[in-house]
Amino acid sequence: MMPTNESELTDIIAGAEGALAVQGGGSRGIQLAGQELSTRGLCGIALYEPGALTLVAQAGTPLQEIEAVLAAEGQRLAFEPADMRGLLGIVGEPTIGGAVAVNSSGPRRVQAGACRDFLLGVRFVDGRGVVVKNGGRVMKNVTGYDLVKLMAGAHGTLGVLSEVSLKVLPKPEMAACVLIEGLSDGAAVQAMSAALGAPYDVTGAAHLPVGVDGAPVTMIRLEGFEDSVRYRAGRLAELLAAVAGSAGGVSVETDQARVAAGWRYIRDVEAFHGKPGDLWRLSVKPSEAPAIVEHIGADGVVYDWGGGLIWLRVREGRDLRADLGAVPGGLQGHATLVRGSGFARFHPEPAPLAAISRGLRAQFDPRGILNPGLMG
Repeated sequence: MMPTNESELTDIIAGAEGALAVQGGGSRGIQLAGQELSTRGLCGIALYEPGALTLVAQAGTPLQEIEAVLAAEGQRLAFEPADMRGLLGIVGEPTIGGAVAVNSSGPRRVQAGACRDFLLGVRFVDGRGVVVKNGGRVMKNVTGYDLVKLMAGAHGTLGVLSEVSLKVLPKPEMAACVLIEGLSDGAAVQAMSAALGAPYDVTGAAHLPVGVDGAPVTMIRLEGFEDSVRYRAGRLAELLAAVAGSAGGVSVETDQARVAAGWRYIRDVEAFHGKPGDLWRLSVKPSEAPAIVEHIGADGVVYDWGGGLIWLRVREGRDLRADLGAVPGGLQGHATLVRGSGFARFHPEPAPLAAISRGLRAQFDPRGILNPGLMG
């Protein structure tokens, strides 16, 4: 089913007699039981005010369309939503509603924040077939449920998004990438921590134990006005050369096409495209990341968010959560299955949090028809 307006969406949900498998453009590869309900028919930009840095779009509007409209005005989505199609080996069309539903957040999260931090307002239809509106077109405080934040990352389990309002930001004049070659995972996390703690406004910090040329590379991004970027990149390179010592060479990349390609490589986890095995996404304390990776072992590793996000490629059917729970020294993490089968997609919630989640689903989807079983 593919409604073309909010009224049709309301009728479909209100009249549903069983489970609905809610999805946007089908670019995340999530397989669910129930009748498919796609928001792709809810398409179009309802309002765009470049001077107010505000955009309102229907949930099924393709991300590519939104990014093109913003680019024409020298603006962008600062939360850097990823394109997972190559990683998952699937086709589809990423949509703005899908990005909000999964709280898509790329490498820039370490500086700009997540998708939910740019979400101003939402319209959605809950599991009873009732239209709910929350938020608006400006940042403001709210009382009661902050449904704007709640819907970001709910994966369609609390309601089906029909429209979203977003804050957008100007595109920077220039981007540069400080590169450090040859660091171990531990040394790379130390370098990334030093960069993020320095006063140079870093907008990306990632490490590839196996880069495109087969050697380790650590990547630190800076963005802004050209003179400022060149100055900050030079100072940061000096700082990181002192941190890395003789362990790695430091250089600064300023070619805009190469910088953009390098961060797409991180954002979309291109290192794993076309590679076999299950894919897991771990959220950990950056300082603990190297020890966790060393204990677990993997066929492929990508560090993002200064080490706080780890992408792991492992053999099919491996229970990574059990391995994570056996890491010595009390090291902990949160594991999400991105590609694979045989295990729940999301990490089990602690009992108090699980009770809150059940209560929210009972409130917004009392019949339990919206993506049942996806999030517990």
